[in-house]
This record gives sequence, structure tokens and C-alpha cells, in this order.
Amino acid sequence: MRGTVALVIGVVVMAPQASAAPPERGNKARVSDDTQAFEALSWLRERDVQRVRALPPEERLVEYERAPYCREAAATWVMGFADGTCATGADLAQAPVQCEEGDTVVMPMWRRERATPASAWSEWTNIDPGGCGVDLLPVLTEADFRRLPLPAPTLTMQPDRGWVLINIETITYTDPAPITLRTDLLGYGITVEATPTRWTYDYGDGHTLTTTSPGHTYPDHDVFHEYEQPGTSAITLTAEWTGRYQIDGNPTWRDINGTATTTATTNPFTIEERTSRLVSDLCTDKPKPPDC
Repeated sequence: MRGTVALVIGVVVMAPQASAAPPERGNKARVSDDTQAFEALSWLRERDVQRVRALPPEERLVEYERAPYCREAAATWVMGFADGTCATGADLAQAPVQCEEGDTVVMPMWRRERATPASAWSEWTNIDPGGCGVDLLPVLTEADFRRLPLPAPTLTMQPDRGWVLINIETITYTDPAPITLRTDLLGYGITVEATPTRWTYDYGDGHTLTTTSPGHTYPDHDVFHEYEQPGTSAITLTAEWTGRYQIDGNPTWRDINGTATTTATTNPFTIEERTSRLVSDLCTDKPKPPDC
């Protein structure tokens, strides 16, 4: 199956033939019906380019260069120069490109090779029609996002004194502030911004609450629970995080396709039922009266 996929993609991005128009850049549908396959191919190629350029020129068996398509008088499309220009007498191809705002247009990729360091180089061959810069970078996946050290959510309850009363509001709230993390992916430095957007409270008595509000303190509270029976419980909060990321050297922020979760749990506390009644003496007296 892998060999078949590689063959299909290779046919689509092969060098243009004589008298044919160059492939349109920035049009993923023309490159592959599978966008993810195209993006994977693109950034894997960019990784190969980096590895080759890390070698001394005299040791390289393969070289890569980005340059435009140029049309000679014989209506043959050939490789232009790395600065985006064409040789005298050749016309520069102007293919329409639609990239995201802030993204950069990337010229087609060309490749040449030789059998040994002493051999002559082959002719330059087009292997990539170019496109938008963001397509040539690695993708931070949902699995990558979940492996990041996202913090446990802040979980605060009111009152927080080791016990709460039945039929009285136990208030809960959290901190909705986004966090910034640094990581790397296939040699690229990446900044990740993660934001908690939804929270689920498990109050430990069979009741749960899912909300998009972080909650607030008394008296402006909007996330709370009333326990119905005495006992012992603990509250567990699960935060759902969404994220976006920016690759070093590229101004575009890209959304992460998927979410991650983290949890926090309070210390155990008792749920108590208390009633009021008249007493003959003050309950602050010492010794404490028996009817207190």
C-alpha cells in the first residue's frame, strides 16, 4: 500500500513537460485528493533538505533548490534562479496562489543527484510544485498535543474548611487563563498556546456538571452543587484544552485538530447536616454545656 501511495503522488508532482503549463501552486486538490498525505510529503521533503544542507557541499550526493518555473522560447518549462528570476529570454510563470493571511508563497522544489562525490551532477528535476509555506512544515497532531506537560486545572471550592453542609451551595471555580509551552517537532522549534475551554465537575456523590464557565466566587458564583446526604466526598475537575501552535520562523498560528484533558481532585471532606436549637447557656462556655 505504501508503494502505491508514493507512486500516485510522484506522478502528480513530476516535472512539467514541454509546451505544458506549470502546476498551479497552492492548490492542494491538484496535488493530492488526500490533504494530509500531501502535507506529510511536503514537510518530510523539507526535513530531507535540511539534512542534506547540513553536509559539506563536496560530500553531497543530492542537492535541492527552490526556484520558479521559466518558459523558454521553445515553450519548454525549465528551472529559474533561486532569487525568483528567469534567464534572459525566458518568461516567468505566474501561477495563482491563495495562502492564509501572513503566510508566505514557496517556489517549486528542484532536485539533482550524482552517484559519487566525484561524479557529474544530473540535470535539475522538478519534484514539488511549491505552494504555501505553512504546508511545508510539520503538523502538531492531537497525540503530540496530549503528550505536552499541560498542568492540572486549578480547583477551588467555597467553603474550604474540611466540611460542607447539605442543601447549601458548595461553590467551585477554576482559572481559565491560557498557558504557553515550548516544544520541538522534527527539528523545528514550536510555541504552543493551550486554553481550557470546558470543565466537568464530578462531585463524588453521583452528580456531575459540565460547563464552559470557569465559575466565580461568592456572591457572583454560577457553578455550584448542593449535597443531599451526609457523608464523605471529594470533587474532581476535568479540564478540556484546545490549542494552537506557531512554528519558529513562520508567522502563522495553526489550530490543533483535537483536544487534551487534565484533572485535579480536592482533599476529602465531610458532608454534614446541622440544625439550630435553643440552649440554656452559651455554647462558648467552658466546660461546654451538654445541650450544645
